[in-house]
Amino acid sequence: MFTQYFPSRSRRWGTAFSWGMFGLILILAPLALTSSFSHTLLSQIGIAIIVCLAYNILLGQGGMLSFGHAVYSGLGAFMAIHTLNLVSAGRLALPVSLIPLVGGLAGLAMALLLGWVSTRRAATPFAMITLGVGELVWAITLMFPGIFGGETGIAGNRVTGSGLFGITFGPQIQLYYLIAAYTLVCVLLMYAFTRTPLGRLLNAVRDNPERVEFIGFDPQMVRYLAFCVSGFFAGVSGGLGALQFEIVSSEVVGAARSGAYLLFVVLGGTSLFFGPIIGAVLMVLASVWLSELTAAWLLYLGLVFVVMVLVAPGGLASLVVVHLRYVAAKGLRNVGASYLALASSAAVMLLGGVLLVEMIYHRQVNAVLGPTLVLMGVSLDLSRPDVWFGATLLFVVGALLFAVSRRPFDRAWAEFHRQGQDGRADRPSGEPA
Repeated sequence: MFTQYFPSRSRRWGTAFSWGMFGLILILAPLALTSSFSHTLLSQIGIAIIVCLAYNILLGQGGMLSFGHAVYSGLGAFMAIHTLNLVSAGRLALPVSLIPLVGGLAGLAMALLLGWVSTRRAATPFAMITLGVGELVWAITLMFPGIFGGETGIAGNRVTGSGLFGITFGPQIQLYYLIAAYTLVCVLLMYAFTRTPLGRLLNAVRDNPERVEFIGFDPQMVRYLAFCVSGFFAGVSGGLGALQFEIVSSEVVGAARSGAYLLFVVLGGTSLFFGPIIGAVLMVLASVWLSELTAAWLLYLGLVFVVMVLVAPGGLASLVVVHLRYVAAKGLRNVGASYLALASSAAVMLLGGVLLVEMIYHRQVNAVLGPTLVLMGVSLDLSRPDVWFGATLLFVVGALLFAVSRRPFDRAWAEFHRQGQDGRADRPSGEPA
């Protein structure tokens, strides 16, 4: 999963080691983070990894920008919650552990139906069609409350039936390991898909659809088949989400959910397979952890996204890869001081920027709470000019130090790539910090 981007004589062993480490992390993570909240967070990360990788089959592998992919994960969630309720009522004999596959089949069925229309066009028309389909399905979920539960949604209970070997999926740790198993298998299957002839054809359609058609393949059919594969895995994630939250509402097919998939997949990186995994982790941390820390979390998220698109359009994954190659070629001793200077100045600039944002947000939105802002355990009196001056000074000094420390780093970086020591002309896009 990671070793393919670095030259190695033992690439097979390196790939096996990467997958082994990935599986080991999934097994040991809840043992290191033992609280129920941590298990819930890890479960959501596993679900997000599946859906982000499924979305990247379209965006990264096929160059198809979709604004409505939550339709397939959301409808998979609705089908899963209905199936769960049938199992609870004794009308269907199905193990709870297989219900996510029902969600996957529902996502596949909707992709078979809607994908044929969506993939008849590429590029901007495809994006507009998916946006229209997404809004259409969201409106339908509100029009038929008997099926979709309206704004309140449909609830279920995953603790049903006779538990096998005492596994009822009531405790969060049991559900986590079910999600982890699905995550590992789905990630492996999606990775394998990128290595199949269809996966390679999808890359070719992304890069040059006319040439693909010239050699005898239909680009629309290739896009359609990839769309169906993506819809299946998105549906599996929706089914797991239904088990996790035990309630499904119209929000799961909304434009906000589709936009979140797009934003964090791009932020993680679409050009490398493990990029969406990074994006999935960030998506859960931002929505669960960052949103609890500050009410202005969407502002930070937007700023980070804009900066990443401008500075590192390849996403965080590409940024990490190119810098690892640089460190490997130059040696950590030779470049460690430069990275330390950049990190220190960036931390000062970031601290000043966060202080200014939180102070302005408190003054404009939470003025009724008084002039005192408590940030990271420190009380700041916003009626004092020196507080504003100190925050501004931190930001300006940090920005100046960052600009000064970046100049020699940029020169060394440019010289490194001029000499071609990374050995790849098709390296992932990314710029120095």
